[in-house]
Amino acid sequence: MNTLAGANNLSMKQLNLRMAILASLSLQVFLIFFGPVRKRCSKRWIRNLIWLAYLAADWVVDYAFGLMVQAQSSSGMSDCEANAYGNLLAFWAPFLLLHLGGPDTVTAVALEDNELWGRHLLNLLCQVGAAGYVFYQSFPNGTLIVPTILLFIGGTIKYIERTCALYFASFSKFRGSLLPPADAGPNYAEKTEQIAAAGSFHSTVEPQYSLLHDGAEEGQILDDETVIKEAFFYFTSFKGILVDLIFSHQDRRNSYEFFSVRTAKDAFRVIEAELNFFYDVLYTKAAIVHRPTGYLFRAISFGSIVAAFACFYVLNKHGFHEYDIQITYALLLGALSLEFVALGLLICSDWTIAKIVTSEEYRRSQFVGRIFVKFFLMVKSESSPFALHMICARWSRSLFQYNLIEFRLRKWPKWIEKILALIPLGKLLEDLKSEQVKPYSEELGELIFDELKRKAKTSLRKERKQICSARGEWALEHTKTEQDCQNLLRFVRDVDYGESLLLWHIATELCYNKDESENNHRKYSKVLSDYMLHLMIKEPDLMSVVIGIGQIRFRDTCADLDRFLSDESKTNITEENVCESLLSVPTPLSSIEVKGDRSKSVLFDACILAKGLETLQENKWEIVSEVWVELLAHAAINCRPYMHAQQLSKGGELVALVWLLMVHLGLSEQFQIARGHANTQAN
Repeated sequence: MNTLAGANNLSMKQLNLRMAILASLSLQVFLIFFGPVRKRCSKRWIRNLIWLAYLAADWVVDYAFGLMVQAQSSSGMSDCEANAYGNLLAFWAPFLLLHLGGPDTVTAVALEDNELWGRHLLNLLCQVGAAGYVFYQSFPNGTLIVPTILLFIGGTIKYIERTCALYFASFSKFRGSLLPPADAGPNYAEKTEQIAAAGSFHSTVEPQYSLLHDGAEEGQILDDETVIKEAFFYFTSFKGILVDLIFSHQDRRNSYEFFSVRTAKDAFRVIEAELNFFYDVLYTKAAIVHRPTGYLFRAISFGSIVAAFACFYVLNKHGFHEYDIQITYALLLGALSLEFVALGLLICSDWTIAKIVTSEEYRRSQFVGRIFVKFFLMVKSESSPFALHMICARWSRSLFQYNLIEFRLRKWPKWIEKILALIPLGKLLEDLKSEQVKPYSEELGELIFDELKRKAKTSLRKERKQICSARGEWALEHTKTEQDCQNLLRFVRDVDYGESLLLWHIATELCYNKDESENNHRKYSKVLSDYMLHLMIKEPDLMSVVIGIGQIRFRDTCADLDRFLSDESKTNITEENVCESLLSVPTPLSSIEVKGDRSKSVLFDACILAKGLETLQENKWEIVSEVWVELLAHAAINCRPYMHAQQLSKGGELVALVWLLMVHLGLSEQFQIARGHANTQAN
């Protein structure tokens, strides 16, 4: 009876091990296809699913290694069966190393994962040791020694790739890799003696010239090839912005001259492609694989897997269980399939195209190189039957919306709110209720680009710091319509950013519901208004530098609006009714004159602002849209680059695109190197 019980127990352990190995393979398949979805999908449940798969992939491998070690030390088999099963376990162990290496499309889910590279290095040593121990247990009677060693080489390389990718993407290492070598400059004592002897100063500093690159001509529509080439050039030149490095005035001039003559569509296409390079560096293996050593090691790992498959295929499999043979073939075919998919993504990636089109051989080749590039671009296009555009898409092109009045009208009944406050899922349900999305449009991008370009032209003559810190006043003072907006300046100049944003959000909503004109500026003012409030309420970390006590002021305003709605006698009240009722309230005094500093509500101050906007008549929406672009730009350029980088794995945000575009147009304080004799022509 004891022997039978032991055999049944061992059979269950074998089943658990088989399921764990197949689960590990399934997770790798899921991650390689759905990992890139993060950069083009902003849906929270999809991101959470990828995060769970990312964590489960490592946990399942650890569990499988534990089962392997335990299975080799278990009894209940004959010597022949034990030897065959032990050999198979030794052959399966390197597959787990392959899985730990992870797919090329996801090495980190969040930037914090890169900072844990040391933990992954320790885990690498432990897991390689565990695989080596399993292999040692089957040695020297192993019949699968050769394919096991081949897989062991491939698996170790894959895991080293992942650890290196995490290490080089950690911000301390990333910043260190971009710092220029220390340069003491000319010998001060010798130079002063030379100056004294000569009696006058002649600069010995050589002029600085821009990096060589053949940018597109002014007004030229950019094709996909040129977009990738220019994006890669600016990524290489400006990747230091992620770690707060500064750039010269010559860098600013080169960038400004390129982007200022582009159409809005092409400018944003280049920005999207450049942010895609940033994403690949921080969240994938791209920076490791796309280098000579990376290509070499990838060829070795790929060849070792192919050779291992061939060795197992021709091997006499007598003594192995039929199910175990099927599982082994599934693992081998799965590994080969994943490698072929990774190879296809590698060949058709923006990195490969950029390296080809910037090479000297490509410049000399007028036929062969261009055929390959056009083929790669065709494979990635939306019309491609391979559907790689689903993986290669660069951002979600969607804008989350949060409208204060609509949100308060759709709030839960009080008894439900009390229940939700007691359960952990209350905040999640609240977020789902308020989540709305508007698609990004080329016309909105054109509005933003034109306003930023107008400011960039001015920044060449004025102090850039003043323009970068503007949050609505510049738009009101330099309006194209020459309207007298002096009475509106106090709603941006005399209040902090968080209060100003909330004031203009409510005022925009009041004017939007009162005015039914078909005006693009009206439509985009509404979209930007709801988008910026979403950032303030749902992405407080992204806005923490500028919003101040915005959360407190928002809650007080919601409470004030709730009380106003409770006083309304109407049933089935709509947004239009609420806006009409709010505008009908007499507002001779400001809120602070009536309430003092007890409440931070800005509800009725926003009504005063809305009434002031109504006096602008037909030019109202053009002015409002300009203010919203400036509020967006202020948040974008004052947000830490680290926070923008975090958004790249969450579907991307418009505010991140605006930030990078502002940098390229020179609307950033990261151009702070003082001009001297070397660069007097930079500006």
